[in-house]
Formats: sequence, structure tokens, C-alpha cells
Amino acid sequence: MSSELATSPFLLVAVTLAALGAILLLAAIAALARARRLRFTLRTLTGLLLLSLGGLAASVGIGMQGYRALTHEEIAARVVVRPAGPQRFTATFAFPDGRKQTFELAGDEIYVDAHILKWKPVANILGLHTAYELDRVAGRYHAIDQERTAPRTIYALGQDRPVDLFSLRRRHTFLAPLLDAEYGSATFVPVTQPAEVEVRVSTSGLLIRKLNAGQQ
Repeated sequence: MSSELATSPFLLVAVTLAALGAILLLAAIAALARARRLRFTLRTLTGLLLLSLGGLAASVGIGMQGYRALTHEEIAARVVVRPAGPQRFTATFAFPDGRKQTFELAGDEIYVDAHILKWKPVANILGLHTAYELDRVAGRYHAIDQERTAPRTIYALGQDRPVDLFSLRRRHTFLAPLLDAEYGSATFVPVTQPAEVEVRVSTSGLLIRKLNAGQQ
């Protein structure tokens, strides 16, 4: 268990609700043994409800792993791009957590997109605020015909997790009162010479800012 998950308030809520749910289910079994059907039914239903709420809290807590809190415009990654041939280039990403990855891309431009989780005010009270995660990088062609027929290169930037909140929100409606996960953002710039760029993210979306075009 990561330190981030261990300190998540959702983990504490999930454990508490699960424990209460388990206690009520045990009490329901005891009521059944005494032939008290009404108590058995009420305790069973309440216990199952608490267990379900605990599972929801755990899912949110686990799903938030890998997302970074966004309170203002900030650097999501620094990228060094270098042409490697006609419509070919490499892109080396340096992430805020210290990770580095290099990708070989085909096209005229570097394209990056991200998932942005925008929580509703009721969730802000629980300590959940706008968060983001870079999703993928790709090469992009100027010409539409080449986009359709030329080699495509695309790679994942996000990290694997047991629960993907973005996909979960699209498949189910139970998160609708808390989370609006329909927000994706993308940006791209041409790659014509070696350069270092910053991929920045704000509450209004992604942007790429060149730092030192032309340096080797």
C-alpha cells in the first residue's frame, strides 16, 4: 500500500464503514438464530448498505492514486524532442515524480492529452479537488490523408491502477453526484528542430510551451 493511499481519508472511511457493516451482519446472524426475523432483515440490509458505501469509498480512494491535485497552472512534464528523420522524432518525458520515458514517434507534431477529474462542490467539502493525469502521447501529421494512412505511433503516459475513475464514471452513474469525469484535454505543437518544452495543465486544459528551441 502506498503512503498516499495509507493517508487517504477515503481509506479510513472505507475501513470504518466495512467494520460497521460486518458487525451488523454478525448481529443479523445472531438475530436469525433467535428467530427475530424483523431484526435480522433490518440489520442485514443496513449492514449490506454500509459495506457497499465502504466499497465505494475504497474505490474512490484507490482510483485517485496517480492523479495529481491541481490548484493552479503547473508543469505536468518537461519534454525534450529531437528529430530523427523525415517525419520521425523522439520525445523524452521527465515527470514531476522523477520518472523518465522516451518515445519514438512518427508525424510532424507531438500530441499529448490528459484526463482531468473535476469534482463537484459537495466533494470539495470532503477534500477532493480538481486533479489530472497525463493519458497518452502520439505523433500527429499535418495532412489529414497521412493521419488516415501513414504509420501511427501512440503510447500511454498514465500508470496502471486497480480502479480507473474516469472509465468508471463513464460506465456507471453512482459517481454522478460527486464527480464530473467527462473532461479531457489535448494539445500539440510542431516538431521541426531539437527543443525542450513544458507540458502545462490548468483548470482550463493543457498547453505546450517551448523553452529553448534550436539547442542541441
